[in-house]
Amino acid sequence: MAANIDSKSRFSGNKSKRDHNKTAGETPALPGTDIGAELRRRLKGKVLLIGAGNTLRGDDGAGPAVVALLEGKVKAGLLDVGEVPESYFSRILAEGADTIVLLDAADFGASPGDLAVLETEDMAGCSLSTHQIPLDLFFRYLKDSSHAEMFALGIQPEHVRLGEGMSSAVADSVHALAGLLQDVLSDPIS
Repeated sequence: MAANIDSKSRFSGNKSKRDHNKTAGETPALPGTDIGAELRRRLKGKVLLIGAGNTLRGDDGAGPAVVALLEGKVKAGLLDVGEVPESYFSRILAEGADTIVLLDAADFGASPGDLAVLETEDMAGCSLSTHQIPLDLFFRYLKDSSHAEMFALGIQPEHVRLGEGMSSAVADSVHALAGLLQDVLSDPIS
């Protein structure tokens, strides 16, 4: 089942569960802003996509999975930082990106597979972190050291249990998000 993430979606800060009407071929999205339009507006200049998460913990591997799907298909820097993004701080800054996007599983109180554009301040309200330091702290530190525009694309996980594979809802969203990013950043890297 292909996921459609061009539907309206935005993290509102309200962490209550939302009721979604799922239809075939569609990933449920949070009400608000069209993710496709938001990405087209915000992905400017030199773009760096950072996949964060542990691929051995089910849906937590969503960020690295998106990065892997985009290898050689987009005009953007790609970096899989696993669960220790702080170890890549110098490398991230050395990229000299104008726009930095973190791709990660994030519990923002929605249905599994839902997508949200998260600002730095939104990340403090998201409760999933298998990372060594809180991602909002990491992003604040990056913002203080860089002039890049920064935000995260969060995918609501179903589970992050060690040794389990990715859920089908999150896998669908990973493929849909990779497709959308490929469309927005359509010129292949030469």
